[in-house]
Amino acid sequence: MPTLDPRIDAYIAKSPEFAQPILEHLRAIVHAACPDVDETMKWSFPHFQYNGMLCSMASFKGHCTFGFWKAELLIAAADTKTKEAMGQFGRITSIKDLPPKKTLESYIRKAMKLNDEGVKAPARARPAVPRELAVPDYLTAALAQRQPALDHFNAFTTSKKRDYVEWMEEAKTEATRLRRLEQAVEWIAEGKSRNWKYEKC
Repeated sequence: MPTLDPRIDAYIAKSPEFAQPILEHLRAIVHAACPDVDETMKWSFPHFQYNGMLCSMASFKGHCTFGFWKAELLIAAADTKTKEAMGQFGRITSIKDLPPKKTLESYIRKAMKLNDEGVKAPARARPAVPRELAVPDYLTAALAQRQPALDHFNAFTTSKKRDYVEWMEEAKTEATRLRRLEQAVEWIAEGKSRNWKYEKC
């Protein structure tokens, strides 16, 4: 039986309806190809480890992504869609957008072999300009009304701030945004990240 991380169960359950079968499909393929894989959450989305980082998946409002940590050593650059989305397979909106199961399993086994042999991922060039985070005015104003929340938010890493901002901005209605805003201020005032419930102590 595979060892499943409940945080990834929760992540899939909270993903858009179209994304859930895609994420379950990818998860099953990873476990089938690599029975000893370990699941974890990093940077707020699911990752799979085997003697080091192996691959990861994520869901967004309108698409999913899947990528390998050492993709440059596994997949020819001409076969990737890195310009379309995070990962190597572009914007995944259905299982049909993915390579066949056997192809994905082949990539996973090659990635396992690289990790077994201790091959390091090629050095990645850092972007010249970090991606700017635009905090919406309504969130800044709400935090300013509660000093502990503002202090904690200012002390958060950019990725933790981004998690909250994206949660706010993804709300489909104003009522949902207001509920999220109220909850966010409460959690931030306690120094909690957006996904604090799923973080290991």
